[in-house]
Amino acid sequence: MAKDANFTLVQLRYFLAAAELGSMTAAAQRVNVSQSAVSTAVHHLERELGVQLLIRRHAKGLELTAAGERFLHELRGFLTHGDELAESARSLGSDLVGELAVGCFQTLAPFYLPRLLREFAERQPAVRVEVVEGDIPAVQESLRTGACELAILYDMDLDRDIEREVLAMAPPYALVPAGHRLAGSTGARLADLADEPMILLDLPASRDYFQSVAARAGFRPRISHRTKSYETVRALVAAGYGWSLLNQRPAHDLTYDGSRVVDLPLSDKLPALPVVLAKVRGVRLTGRAQAFATACREALRG
Repeated sequence: MAKDANFTLVQLRYFLAAAELGSMTAAAQRVNVSQSAVSTAVHHLERELGVQLLIRRHAKGLELTAAGERFLHELRGFLTHGDELAESARSLGSDLVGELAVGCFQTLAPFYLPRLLREFAERQPAVRVEVVEGDIPAVQESLRTGACELAILYDMDLDRDIEREVLAMAPPYALVPAGHRLAGSTGARLADLADEPMILLDLPASRDYFQSVAARAGFRPRISHRTKSYETVRALVAAGYGWSLLNQRPAHDLTYDGSRVVDLPLSDKLPALPVVLAKVRGVRLTGRAQAFATACREALRG
């Protein structure tokens, strides 16, 4: 009969710091203890579990073994739920409390987050939501490291370890300046813009998607300007530097400088982008994250 492992939450947190930072010294500084305390805690964990978690390399610091990688993945979820248990114990008989970190693709954030945060705060006023914004690779990494539990993303180039649930579909549309020859059209073909310069929203995954949409319409776009800013795309289009492809529609047609753009509906059969709720596959969500997921489903599907 195997004996029960005997270790503490403190030892687990010391190991987490060492694994994330790749250094006993840096881990000790993070958790404000001596280096020997961190080393002893890691050694105790390895002895109790009967497996090596970290390889000590003299010149390169610490490296996780395969067992250490798996243990670290499980540990982040365990510690998150440990924190939730403590919060629940402090607030028995009341609603959910504590902190929740949510990731969001940067171009989706202004369209979805204000409403979601407002409605969630009305339901769960004791939960403090922190938002982690970034491009798709950055938000995926935040999910993996535990910097956020859930994320709102486009389903573009998501890795296999990311589980996703479709919340909405966002079809592409063309953006042209006011006064453009096609501005009054109710069903233009994307190929009608093939000979004109394009302004590209140049974010990881996004750039490939937009160029693939043009390729499906039968041409390779002539890109005149690239920018990572959604609003800069709109401003450059309004100024007459070219047309663009986007998926989210603002409530008005004005740019920051007061110029106008026109959304051009497309008659082509082009792939819409799924807006998804994403999490790391196999990770059990806290009660706070489950409540936020419910709010997302009701807001975006309603």
